[in-house]
Amino acid sequence: MGGEGFAADASLIQADANKQRSLAGSDWIALDHPQDAPRAVREYLATLDEAAWGAATDVEPKFVSPSDPAAQWTCALRGPAFFAYADNYLIDLKAAVIVDVEASRAVSQAEVGAARTMLERTAERFGLKPERLAGDSAYGSAEMLHWLVDEQEIEPHVPVIDKSERQDGTFSRSDFHYDPEADAYTCPEGKTLTTSRRIVNEGTNRLYLGSRFDCAPCHLKERCCPNTPARRITRSIYEHAREVARSLRGTPAYERSRQGRKRIEMLFAHLKRILKMGRLRLRGSCGAQDEFLLVAMAQNLRKLAKLVTSPGPHMIQGA
Repeated sequence: MGGEGFAADASLIQADANKQRSLAGSDWIALDHPQDAPRAVREYLATLDEAAWGAATDVEPKFVSPSDPAAQWTCALRGPAFFAYADNYLIDLKAAVIVDVEASRAVSQAEVGAARTMLERTAERFGLKPERLAGDSAYGSAEMLHWLVDEQEIEPHVPVIDKSERQDGTFSRSDFHYDPEADAYTCPEGKTLTTSRRIVNEGTNRLYLGSRFDCAPCHLKERCCPNTPARRITRSIYEHAREVARSLRGTPAYERSRQGRKRIEMLFAHLKRILKMGRLRLRGSCGAQDEFLLVAMAQNLRKLAKLVTSPGPHMIQGA
């Protein structure tokens, strides 16, 4: 059993914490946190190894609220900074029904981890696995695309995060041809860049090097590698999944998914403007999860009520 398409997204909800009573991140970490610490503190310490919480990023937070340390200090909305949680939704694109909800830290890495959790939980509990997943560029990291394409066999209808294009006028990686059988690149002059299987960039990219004997006398050197003896290219070990995601962009199914993503944005707007979910009442990761789950249930029940009370075509004809 599967679903035609799902969409994942997140929205920031203000936590019950304020800047005046916060501490610098390094000061809070240095504090002693005994076993009888407040519930919100114990919940935070228990989630340090989870992908949607402590393991999402190793960046030390600028400020920490002693009463709710899991809340993230953020200014992602381009306004005044505040403590917040991310409310993550997984919805069915056809019916706009919320399939699952997950609370996480208000950072993009945590939101990606929450999306994986929701997809796995939905498959386990309901036997639902989508054919495609729609999302914004936050879900276009190489690791996430690899998980979707190679492990879950789900089409990623998301923009690919690509930082390989150069802006200084020199050749980008896209100007080189890659031969998957030889596992080598060919430059615009027909010279080969090979790899020694060396893994760089925290174990996520393979390095390809040109020959100094080829690059030094080349008349295109100033446009290719003016500051190095030979050209260097890095290629993600998950490039296959990235190429699959790129090939889907612009297809009719991709465009339908992009239009369908507006439904999840409408749900978040409804959440804040109609249901007045602008600030959490409970503290801690469990408190945030409980509130997000309750309000998602309310949204689904409102949709169900409209479907039940709206007249069918036969009733309209009979009238």
